Amino acid sequence: MNEQYHTKEEVLHLIKEIDTSPAITQRDLSRKLGISLGKTNYLLKELILKGIVRIQSFSTHDQKLKKISYMLTQKGLSEQLRLTYYYLKLKEKEYFKLKEEAEVITGRVGEIAKSP
Repeated sequence: MNEQYHTKEEVLHLIKEIDTSPAITQRDLSRKLGISLGKTNYLLKELILKGIVRIQSFSTHDQKLKKISYMLTQKGLSEQLRLTYYYLKLKEKEYFKLKEEAEVITGRVGEIAKSP
């Protein structure tokens, strides 16, 4: 599979994690998704630039590390729906291809069993 497929899959999982856990850290996202922290940071920046994710700071102390939460925008929710549909169609296509291959193999096994 190509890199674009993996990136779409990673983006979908990233969006789902942000949707369920807005206060999740990049380090935790990285661990959950099984990708590097650098790639997580890169993907988040791209999603923010595209208007899919928004950052909200909820720490008011200047001396402390700012805590942030990620929020999906309306565009982000639409993207989550679009990517989910994309993967459902992809998996459906894979299912029918595997089903067809299984039928061919089953037919060949049946022919071998009938031959003397």
